[in-house]
Amino acid sequence: MAKVKMATKVEIEAIKEIFMREYQGAITELRYSNLYELLISVMLSAQCTDKRVNIITPTLFATYPTPSALAHAKLEDIKELIKSCSFFNNKASNLLKMAQSVVENYGGEIPLEQKELVKLAGVGQKTANVVLIEYSGANLMAVDTHVFRVAHRLGLSNATTPLATEAQLSKKFKTHLHILHQAMVLFGRYRCKAIKPLCHECLLESYCKSKERFKV
Repeated sequence: MAKVKMATKVEIEAIKEIFMREYQGAITELRYSNLYELLISVMLSAQCTDKRVNIITPTLFATYPTPSALAHAKLEDIKELIKSCSFFNNKASNLLKMAQSVVENYGGEIPLEQKELVKLAGVGQKTANVVLIEYSGANLMAVDTHVFRVAHRLGLSNATTPLATEAQLSKKFKTHLHILHQAMVLFGRYRCKAIKPLCHECLLESYCKSKERFKV
């Protein structure tokens, strides 16, 4: 397969402007009411849809409303509550360990620094960045499958890993990364889909570097 041509500086600025205009007020589709609930939701959303996570979390949050409550939960009880989520065994274990660490090392308060968040079980850089983007509007980029796909289709990245793609996008966009992250997530989820992307109604069609390969 031929390599996708990279976007020029002029194209990058134009793409950024369109994303900023079209998705200025975009927020996550995960439902939460505080930082603790946001972190859990993001952890559960890995390789699972936001829609599914939003079905699972109300009962989970009601049962374990605080890190302390979750830290004292039985692992099997957590598994039962999230069993409809992908990789629920591993996620349940990580949720329990995360809560225990928050209680033991952070006084029961979720830390709001990337270097501290990634110390928690089940929290990698992408999860930490998503939490900080959503909760505090941090100027960070996080790359999930949607952002990865969009970045490569538009010639914004040729990196082979999410973290390398994150670095490229951060360097090229520089500012307003929290808005651009959410824009690329929603754009990839509803328009620039993996299968049958909606090219006929795409505001970025003229900047797409790989549309000729799509079977629509």
